[in-house]
Amino acid sequence: MAINKTVNKRTNSHGAMKNCMEYVLRQDKTNEQLAYVTGPYCYDEINYDLVYRTFLEEKKLWNKDSGRMYAHNIISWHKDEQITPEQAFEFGKEFAEKWFPGFQTLVAVHKDKDHIHCHLVTNSVSYEDGRKLHSTKRDLERMKQLTNQMCRERGMTVVEKGKHFDGSQIEKGEVIAWSKDKYNLFRQQVKDSFVADCAMAVLKALENCISKEQFIEKMKQFGWRVNWTEKRKHITFQNQDGKKVRDSNLSKTFHLDISKEALEHEFNGNYERVRAEAERTAGTDEELVGYYRQVETACEGAGDITGAGNEREGRVTGEKSEDERVYPGISEKNTQSENGKTAAILRESRNARRNAEVECRNSADDRRIVRNAETQSVFTAEQRRFEEQKRIDDQERARAARRRNKRRSEPEL
Repeated sequence: MAINKTVNKRTNSHGAMKNCMEYVLRQDKTNEQLAYVTGPYCYDEINYDLVYRTFLEEKKLWNKDSGRMYAHNIISWHKDEQITPEQAFEFGKEFAEKWFPGFQTLVAVHKDKDHIHCHLVTNSVSYEDGRKLHSTKRDLERMKQLTNQMCRERGMTVVEKGKHFDGSQIEKGEVIAWSKDKYNLFRQQVKDSFVADCAMAVLKALENCISKEQFIEKMKQFGWRVNWTEKRKHITFQNQDGKKVRDSNLSKTFHLDISKEALEHEFNGNYERVRAEAERTAGTDEELVGYYRQVETACEGAGDITGAGNEREGRVTGEKSEDERVYPGISEKNTQSENGKTAAILRESRNARRNAEVECRNSADDRRIVRNAETQSVFTAEQRRFEEQKRIDDQERARAARRRNKRRSEPEL
């Protein structure tokens, strides 16, 4: 697995180019057998001063000794990759000849770390026609493709998005940071990192939010302002200390998809779950209502039986009564003798139905009261924060006005 990274440092001065070459050719990191210069180079030995003078002479020859001086690339392999320093050296030379044809490139392999890596320092002026070296975002993607192709030709592993070196899936929320400083920060002090705090706040806010507005409000409760506009590609989160985090930063660091599209997809999923739960609850209520209707019908049938004996108006011979359908134990033979028991059963059913209705209404009222209380509590807390912030802003404006007035009133010396 090879990662080809372009180092974005200041490259527009002679001193920066000389310092870079001095670092790349340090004896404690490399040796002469693992250093090479592609293109014109008239010296037998390779050291940073000679390479620096060679690059400088080429620039002066074409009268282009200004602007960007060099390009710096690092090709690094995973610590478990089966590759020798000599193989990495050949890899770097081949890549320099393919990607930087016509440009002088210093190639040196470092083996002082637990993983082998190769430095490439390229002159920004071509020795063939004097053209300047330029790279675009599309070129960076093509550079990655060339690196992967060269790895495949050598039987090495290739980087796959969302997977570790051994091919296992990267777990959601796992810290993945290509920046060394950022990686160490999260490995050692992840709990104290404002970036980690922002990621935790986003995950908590996403649990029940069904809209962009609700998500922004939830993040505000967690202490984060959200800058989400149509004009900007990325979402920016800012905490109370003024520290900002982009959605792309969270996605790369924690291997999460926190883009606008992903958040809106999550909102839609939460909305569908809420709607399905509401439909399920409504279906349960309808079943309960249907049961109550059956009991009510049975009650009406019992009244007819009590007043009119065994005969019911409009009853077809052989057809079972409503009571017999609801209570199969009641047959036409013993209807008269069981009238008293049936009436008692129906009265109990009627009372149970009424009690259930009362409990249902009370439960709904209780839930409504709790929801209203929660809403009112959130609104009150938000109102207090808004008023406090307004008071702080007013004080700051007043202090600024006093400072301006004081400066104006001071006599000029």
